Amino acid sequence: MTPEHENPPARRTYSYLGPAGTFTEAALAQVPEARDQIWRPVRNVGEALADVVEGRSDAAMIAIENSVDGGVSTAQDALATMPGLRIIGEYLVPVNFVLVARPGTRMEEVSLVAAHPVAYAQCLQWLTTTLPAHAHIPAASNVASALGILDGTSDADAAVAAPGIVAHHDLTVLAEGIGDNPSAVTRFVLVSRTVAPAPPTGADKTSLIVELPEDHPGALLELLEQFATRGINLSLLASRPIGDALGRYRFVIDADGHVHDERMADALLGLRRFSPKVIFLGSYARADRAIVRYPPRYSDDVFAEARDWLRGLLSGEPET
Repeated sequence: MTPEHENPPARRTYSYLGPAGTFTEAALAQVPEARDQIWRPVRNVGEALADVVEGRSDAAMIAIENSVDGGVSTAQDALATMPGLRIIGEYLVPVNFVLVARPGTRMEEVSLVAAHPVAYAQCLQWLTTTLPAHAHIPAASNVASALGILDGTSDADAAVAAPGIVAHHDLTVLAEGIGDNPSAVTRFVLVSRTVAPAPPTGADKTSLIVELPEDHPGALLELLEQFATRGINLSLLASRPIGDALGRYRFVIDADGHVHDERMADALLGLRRFSPKVIFLGSYARADRAIVRYPPRYSDDVFAEARDWLRGLLSGEPET
């Protein structure tokens, strides 16, 4: 059969928090392999991950951490309780908000502002200064706040939304850059079904969820020592209640390095011996591509030499 008669490769499907115009869509736009593929908007993180587990999508883009509000608990809890998932990449999106309204609306006419509560909190200083007499109408999402003023389901005069909304809907931008923290960033991760980790790049991150054993003095210290004694830096350490009893916690961990690194593999073995449950979420390239630095005593060669030394002792080889 000639090439022109061959069937084209099947298009891949990616789930993301929709509808179009969200920060999650902006994160998905950073994925080269997702371009010209099928993008499936969903209503929440659980639905996005269920799409992957149940085969409706090849991967899902979800928000997992915000530089202002911290970890996204719904995403962390979903990853802890839904088996068969693996993080294969991370992407950073600056959190920038605009104030939008129906065409023809003027700033002085705005008294009711629709906004998702998180977005409203991140723009409160600007709104209080610019519109001191305004009232807030909570919205289910950043996109919903804007769509409500277009379809008449909201009484709001204007809405706080992501800049991408204007590419999809006929809205007037009354003000740009209204967020109170210009450095705010949201971290997103691309999640697929379980696959082998990609080869290390030298600028990698490993994500884990680890449960503490029965509560006793020093339990958290024992967990942290698995990393500290191997020269591994943690860029995220967040606790989430397991939910079966008071005082029972799991920890969401991002560690600098790759599971193929000897020091990281050794740390995971230590965690496995210590913890009743370790969930390996993946090793993947860091979004900032920053090379992971560590002291020479924690290099792969040092770990390999120590392992060979022990093997020699067990086999009766003479020491040199």
